[in-house]
Amino acid sequence: MSKGSNVWNKVVTAALKMPGVAVDRDKFLRDELHKYVIDPQIQAALERGTVGVIPEKILDRIAADCIRSHTKKVTLFSAAMGMPGGWAALGTVPTDIAQFYFHVLVLGQKLSYIYGFPTLLDDKGRLTQSAVNLLTIFVGVMTGVGIATKALQELGEILQKQIIKKLPEYALTNGVLYPAVRRIAQLIGVKLTKGSVAKGITKAVPLISGAISGVITYKTFKPQAKRLSLSLRRTMLLPEHSSASSTIDVDYQELPPDLPPDLPLE
Repeated sequence: MSKGSNVWNKVVTAALKMPGVAVDRDKFLRDELHKYVIDPQIQAALERGTVGVIPEKILDRIAADCIRSHTKKVTLFSAAMGMPGGWAALGTVPTDIAQFYFHVLVLGQKLSYIYGFPTLLDDKGRLTQSAVNLLTIFVGVMTGVGIATKALQELGEILQKQIIKKLPEYALTNGVLYPAVRRIAQLIGVKLTKGSVAKGITKAVPLISGAISGVITYKTFKPQAKRLSLSLRRTMLLPEHSSASSTIDVDYQELPPDLPPDLPLE
């Protein structure tokens, strides 16, 4: 295993140990969708996935709200943890980095559910190995790893061939997507190592380190989250699902007037 892969494995393992990292798909979708649609639509979305059931503007609104919420949480935490020293100085995964990727993993699950993915949890409510590999692809997309975007597109094609209620585990753990997962993990690890050096430098001045850390986190997390959201949207919302006729024929609650357009990257 390469040094980069080892770095990513340490980070993801630390993040996965934090309470609340596993997101229950049905509970999350119920909690979010009840603000906009009635029960028959919610039930259909749980059974069939959101694509073709819930209007796109609702999905985009929920995604934007989730990104906003997690950006705020991770930025405030990072500012509070702005202490001198960096990853190299501590020798282990720092709390702020683990917390950053905790929010990345949680938000990745939520965005995938919003745009039609099946559950990432097993029968005991735990993230499966295939789910962790999928989240690695998500992180690769967020950090601009080209091979990750291609892998996500390939996974989307697999999911769209038929209505399925679980991830294609073999493809993600041993099959066609696994070599890409390994390469993505290596590249993420390299990026993490380089990034931790720069972040350590910004923490060298204790009086302003918290503010700098918070700004860096905000400038990093929000654009990356939007990039993933757009990629998932493009992957799962096929043209045939884009028309109003593709939604089930039930009424839904009137939407707020300030629904955003497609999420911008900048």
